[in-house]
Amino acid sequence: MKHIFEELSTRFAVSNYTQNRDDLAFFFVQKEQAVSLIIHLRDFHHYTHLVLITCVDWIEDGNFQLTYLLHNYHNHMDIGIKVLINREEALMDSIHLLWEQARTYQRELFEMFGISFPGSPGMKEPFILEGWQGPPVMRRNFDTKKYSDETYSHRPREIHEPEEHMKQKLYPED
Repeated sequence: MKHIFEELSTRFAVSNYTQNRDDLAFFFVQKEQAVSLIIHLRDFHHYTHLVLITCVDWIEDGNFQLTYLLHNYHNHMDIGIKVLINREEALMDSIHLLWEQARTYQRELFEMFGISFPGSPGMKEPFILEGWQGPPVMRRNFDTKKYSDETYSHRPREIHEPEEHMKQKLYPED
């Protein structure tokens, strides 16, 4: 897989190659070249299956890291393409025209992280969090406790130790 990275480095701004297993490698590419690189891998290296698109919030650095995982059915290899995008201007080119299922991943990333993929159909339609009006919940600066305190009424909480609770409620005669 290293030979693919070396060939790609003559055409694209790729960096930080790591091989996690014999059949799995990752590397970074510049945001502006990501879609072109993905098309190249699909068309010339047989990475024809989009396995997933995922995100990591590197809040300390002010970036999101998108990872596109592609699979090659000919040699049963996976390549992960990592792309850093600015958290404050969370925009990335859509790949829904390359793989229809990319729409689903992109909708999820929009809803959970606030990353926009201009031109991707149905981007603003509710996906997982129907009726949600708050900020993106997977951003690391989303304060779940504060949101809960401001949104939901408080009630006393009963704590039951599982062992004692089972003795009293489920097996009272033992």
